[in-house]
Amino acid sequence: MHKIYKILLLIVIAITAKTLATAQDNKDSVSANPQYADSIPTSVNVELENIFNSKNPKEYIISNIKVTGSKSFDPNLIISISGLAVGDKVVLPGGDNFSRAITNLWKQNLVSNVEIYLTQLSGKNLSVEINITDRPTLTSFKFKGVSKGEADDLTPKLGLAKGRVTRVTQSLKMTATDIIKKFYIDKGFRNVDVDVIETKDPKNANAVNIVFDVNKNGKVRIQEIYFAGNKYVSDLKLKKQMKGTKEKSRFTLFPYVDNNVYDSTKKNHITFNEYLHENGYLIPTKTKELLDPYFRFKFLSSAKFTEKKYLEDKNHILDYYNSLGFRDATILADTTYNDKGDIDVAIKLSEGNRYYFGNITWKGNTKYSDSLLSLILGIKKGDIYDAETLNKKLGTQPSADGGDISSLYQDDGYLFFRIDPVETAVYNDTIDYEIRITEGPQATIGKVEITGNDKTKEYVIRRELRTIPGDKFSRQLVIRTQRELSQLGFFDPEKINPGIVPHMEDGTVDITWGLKEKSTDQLELSAGFGGGIGLTGTLGVTFNNFSIYNILNKKAWQPLPSGDGQKLSLRAQSNGKQFRSYNFSFSEPWFGGKKRNTFTVSYYDTKYANAYNPSTGYYDRAYADSSYIKTTGFSVSLGKQLKWPDDYFALIYQLNYQRYKLKNYNIFPGLTSGISNNVSIKITLARNSSGPNPVFPTTGSNFVLSTQLTPPYSLFKTEAQLQSSDQYKWVEFHKERFTAEWYIPIGKAHGPEKDKQFILKAAAKYGFLGRYSDRTITSPFERFQLGDAGLSNNYGLLGYDIIAHRGYPVYDNSNPKINPDLSQAKEFFTIFNKYTLELRYPFTTSASSTIYGLAFFEAANGWYNIKQYNPFQLRRSVGLGMRFFLPMFGLLGFDYGIGLDRLGPNTGIKGAAKFTFMLGQEPE
Repeated sequence: MHKIYKILLLIVIAITAKTLATAQDNKDSVSANPQYADSIPTSVNVELENIFNSKNPKEYIISNIKVTGSKSFDPNLIISISGLAVGDKVVLPGGDNFSRAITNLWKQNLVSNVEIYLTQLSGKNLSVEINITDRPTLTSFKFKGVSKGEADDLTPKLGLAKGRVTRVTQSLKMTATDIIKKFYIDKGFRNVDVDVIETKDPKNANAVNIVFDVNKNGKVRIQEIYFAGNKYVSDLKLKKQMKGTKEKSRFTLFPYVDNNVYDSTKKNHITFNEYLHENGYLIPTKTKELLDPYFRFKFLSSAKFTEKKYLEDKNHILDYYNSLGFRDATILADTTYNDKGDIDVAIKLSEGNRYYFGNITWKGNTKYSDSLLSLILGIKKGDIYDAETLNKKLGTQPSADGGDISSLYQDDGYLFFRIDPVETAVYNDTIDYEIRITEGPQATIGKVEITGNDKTKEYVIRRELRTIPGDKFSRQLVIRTQRELSQLGFFDPEKINPGIVPHMEDGTVDITWGLKEKSTDQLELSAGFGGGIGLTGTLGVTFNNFSIYNILNKKAWQPLPSGDGQKLSLRAQSNGKQFRSYNFSFSEPWFGGKKRNTFTVSYYDTKYANAYNPSTGYYDRAYADSSYIKTTGFSVSLGKQLKWPDDYFALIYQLNYQRYKLKNYNIFPGLTSGISNNVSIKITLARNSSGPNPVFPTTGSNFVLSTQLTPPYSLFKTEAQLQSSDQYKWVEFHKERFTAEWYIPIGKAHGPEKDKQFILKAAAKYGFLGRYSDRTITSPFERFQLGDAGLSNNYGLLGYDIIAHRGYPVYDNSNPKINPDLSQAKEFFTIFNKYTLELRYPFTTSASSTIYGLAFFEAANGWYNIKQYNPFQLRRSVGLGMRFFLPMFGLLGFDYGIGLDRLGPNTGIKGAAKFTFMLGQEPE
């Protein structure tokens, strides 16, 4: 009879299995060593015992393999991974089959323990049992000690997705801990602790739940930044270059640091102050501190230390030295040291010598002369050496601004142009250069293709292109095309991409304009019901990419015909019995289809009534019908793009008719009831080069000069007619307006957020309303109302230009010393000036929304005649604001302005401040 005996085989099995588990979890290299096979204990079964007692290795055949212990894996999978198979030949003692099997199973991170048993030997046939303990799976994990937002950010970084079988290993826990620590180190928490708490899952015996207990221990901030070796550049200037590494805000006496720091050179510990002194850092000694204390003041600086920004800032320091001519400047050493929970930073520099430009010669240029290229380069012998300036002037660093050598050539078709500055001599502190130019042939535009226009028809895009097949290539025309496509408003400005593919073999270049459509239509919808007023509400739609050509094509209504670049606007508004308005406008930007001739037609009908009945305290329909002003207007305009002085200019002709009907509405002296007619021609000369984003321009300018003229009716009227109420029947005036706006980028933009740059907007506006003859009064219509948010009101129904002035209510007095809060405006100006400075910063300029903040200074005033006019007599205001542009709703804005001339002995900042709201478009 054969007895079945289980003989423990530890070929690195029982003796080393737990050792292997520990070694694997600690990321050590694990391998099975067959030398342990000779020491495997055996008993009872002499045949099995003889396997390991024999000095002569023998060959055996695996006849059976059994897998035990696993609750998660199919036995065939375990056998396959182990590499063992029935029929395999093994040599014992001395073979490595079983050690390799254990190694193979460890590599998969599926098991926490492996034991291999020999269970039976019959002749040369060997039965084997593989006993494994499954690694626990992860049921769930969560964070402790972190905010919800931080947990949401950390979860995808760990890669521990729910619903996926994840085996919990020591390596997994260590990796997760490292990720969490790095996440918080980047946020300035350099002393973060992470405790991984593992608990059994009560519903699954072979599963665990993990809690990552995070203790951030407060942010580590920078106490001091020290420099050594800087003779030419002060500490202050070097610190200014470190945009992401700032010292802690404070106003304190310079501390003496007694903490020890390890000096790797001397192999001993010294005080940090001693370390700084020995390495040349200029700080006071203990004696000097007692005799000559000094103070440091830093206000509202972010002192958070992050390794990534620190490395960037060290490069910024070297870049700054290079810009000053110290091209050999290097950082010899730098260190950080704990200072009472925070850190100090020390940087040791070697400035090297300061260099200057020497002789600069040109080679290979045939198109342009040396003198012209030298003039554009703008670098003379003896100028301080600056490699960045040289490369910028040569155009080796791409820039949309132009004004460099490369732009000069590429604007004239030399797309294959190459330029290479070569140092020909370096002597003492001077560097000579030879600028080697390869002009190449002028490139011709080949194929021009368009992609991404899912809605807009291709001909609408092609008519805006300045890159025409067969024309000479021009870099400037590519940039101009980008602006024109952006100005359409149909595409995401950040996604407009000219895919330029040059073909040097035939001197052509193909261009593929990549576009991404964005939502452009706008909806305005509101409704309500007020006691006594009645139903109130607004319904307005604007289709900015409409197609009137397909208005009768049923298939094109998806939901509306679109894609031809036209604009259709419809709007109805009601404020119950008091106010109602209907508006319609249509615009065709390419009237006739061949030239950029803008055709616009509009109509509106508005009524504003004094519907409030003081005797009842309610809004009354009878009152509304007995006292009101009603305005009906129609206009048609035709604009033409000019070629001279340049094609940014446009000339616009507009014919206007307004009919004002007043009934018991006392708004002008001598006119409470009656009908007035306003027929005028308006001529506008405009030049707009602002862009590229029409919502948030970053460069360029906008100038508008206009004159609006009515027929001179007074020339054909008698004195009696001019003195009667008939003088208002036909409105007579001439009106001139001028607007100038500039958009100026401030500072340099770098990195992935280079579009986030401060923009200075400077604007000046003027207006004048005059008369043809001294025999008439200045028209009571078409005047200028100043103050408040610039939103339209009942005076807007009379053709008034509503001029916003943030920080002030509506005013009608020209004297800034008179507080407009003390009186109610009753009469308005015929002359006005307004000046504005806005510093803008974009938070986002994506297609889905454009959001930017601004700080402003404004000065404005109005006058009643030219004798009173004083351009220096202005009301001033300052404040902050926000703008939100959402494609569906248009532009929203909020401003908080302080009227500086409203301040007084009895009026503080709170009394002089005013919150204003704007909707739809920027006020005038």
